[in-house]
Amino acid sequence: MNQNEIRQWLQEVQHPGKEDQSVVALGLVEKIEIEENQVHVTLAFPKRPDPLKNYLVGAVQACLYRHLPGGTAIEVDTIVKEPAKSAPKGIEFNLEQLREVSHIVGIASGKGGVGKSTVTVNLAVALARLGYRVGVADADVYGPSIPTMTGTEGVTIEMEGEDENTNLFIPVEKYGVKWLSVGHVSQAGQALIWRGPMASTALKQIILQTAWGPLDFLLIDMPPGTGDIHISLIGDVPMSGAVIVTTPQTVALADVLRGVNMFRNPQVQKPIFGLVENMSWFTPAAHPEEKYYLFGKDGGARMAANLDIPFLGQIPLVQDIREGADDGAPVALLDRPDSQAFTDLAQKLLNAVMGGC
Repeated sequence: MNQNEIRQWLQEVQHPGKEDQSVVALGLVEKIEIEENQVHVTLAFPKRPDPLKNYLVGAVQACLYRHLPGGTAIEVDTIVKEPAKSAPKGIEFNLEQLREVSHIVGIASGKGGVGKSTVTVNLAVALARLGYRVGVADADVYGPSIPTMTGTEGVTIEMEGEDENTNLFIPVEKYGVKWLSVGHVSQAGQALIWRGPMASTALKQIILQTAWGPLDFLLIDMPPGTGDIHISLIGDVPMSGAVIVTTPQTVALADVLRGVNMFRNPQVQKPIFGLVENMSWFTPAAHPEEKYYLFGKDGGARMAANLDIPFLGQIPLVQDIREGADDGAPVALLDRPDSQAFTDLAQKLLNAVMGGC
């Protein structure tokens, strides 16, 4: 039982006065909280009274009782919520700027701290070195790290357009890749305290309001975890599929499973091109032939087999990869064994994507 499952069940609860739209489609489901044997759902209604509010509360309760195991405590309450402010007149989020993008690939992880952004940056550089036109959208709104990893912190983002309402971002070009991050359009060190709708709008701007031009691949460095922001992003952007990044520990399996289930959700149904195991082993710089499996061995391969998804390879835990990320010089720019790991990953992704065309 998780939030996505509960939200899917609540699609059954229709609002009789709104052309039979569900409470989910109408945006009435504000929050879902799960604690042990208890589920708490908060419904948000506008200031204008809804005469069917009590009916909908009862309908939500009845729906949950049908689906949840016996003995589960169910609580449904309501709040009054101001309608979200609309975007300034003239701004239209559409897919025009993605018209010349051949493949959009989400790089995702079930949780933070697995090196997802490091994999994204080096994969993009490796694809560019193989001759492909590549862009990267840093959609990790709460922890945008790509400006640091690419040495583009403090770069002034230019815009083009007739007025402030129809301007397009011009991505930064470096290492043969086009980059744009929330971190490029916010002040360094600024805390991005955004709730779901604000974060979703910011992501739409970064991805859909940017002049990407012709690209073979647009990689989206997605926020870690699973939730409403991810579902909104996947629903608004025509992704070709996703790559899941994990570390080898057995305890990481539950996090990987959540990420895989998100893309396999019937309302999403996006292909998973494969799983990447990051930090597979540690190799000391002075002894490049040695391998120390600090987080366990071959856990990613077992996860991929258990979940019936392709295994795209292993990335070692090497000091130079970390230093390259900190210094804004991705290790994939070089010709070394650790760089080759990203070249191999790029080639396997190409095979997976092109094989599905």
